[in-house]
Amino acid sequence: MVRTFALVALTMTAFAANSVLNRIGVALQGMDPMDFATIRTAAGAAMLWALVAMRQARRPPLLRAKRLFGALALAVYMIGFSWAYISLDAGLGALILFGVLQVVIFGWAVIEGSTIPPLRWAGAGIALIGLGVLLWPSGTAADPAAGSLAMAAAGIAWAAYTLLGRAEADPLGATAGNFLICLPIVACALFFSGTGPFNPAGTLTAVIAGAITSGLGYALWYRTLPALPTTVAGIAQLGVPVIAVAAGVLFLAEPLTMRLLVAGALVLGGITLSLLTRR
Repeated sequence: MVRTFALVALTMTAFAANSVLNRIGVALQGMDPMDFATIRTAAGAAMLWALVAMRQARRPPLLRAKRLFGALALAVYMIGFSWAYISLDAGLGALILFGVLQVVIFGWAVIEGSTIPPLRWAGAGIALIGLGVLLWPSGTAADPAAGSLAMAAAGIAWAAYTLLGRAEADPLGATAGNFLICLPIVACALFFSGTGPFNPAGTLTAVIAGAITSGLGYALWYRTLPALPTTVAGIAQLGVPVIAVAAGVLFLAEPLTMRLLVAGALVLGGITLSLLTRR
């Protein structure tokens, strides 16, 4: 139980670091979003296949239906995530992404006929309330429709990627294969959208996001998924926006507010309640 919780916490931290690095690369360093997504995917594929090459086991097969579906889901997430942040602010984008993720994960668990304990439903509700308190958009301006749809597509794709990874016998090989097949799909989107000027600082940020927090983070997530019920896997990811905002406070000098403290307590409390029901 403690080991699983620690692995989940480490993985969610890596996911949150992806958001922070994306903000730095695109918003602060002015890198083109699709350039960032393509370099991030390429760096992730390179890191993962380097790890696969270092081990003694056979290399994972690529031409499998499940691998193709996983790569497609990963590509839709990468592209949708990048395009959405052209028009959405970070808080609203994260709310859409993880809200859609939660709906899809719980919906699939119901379709499968999984038994969902009442405390797990309560934990999910508490976590969602906390996420809403944290990321509810302010102001009266209408939300950009294109960006909202792109982020919703990214949320559905990430939920599919999570569900496909539950029964992987070789998490590292599966993630490496997904990234490799995903790369030409993302590159095709880059071809149609065009590229921006070369940005050394943004490129370095994208490489770190791809090799470390994406490649290694996703491999760890695939390894952890078999130990988690479907609903817990969805609930745990609600902590990512909270961790991302906390990282913004520490590393980007963003203000620490009472709203952040209350929302963080609700989200993390809901996740803990859901995990404890496994006992």
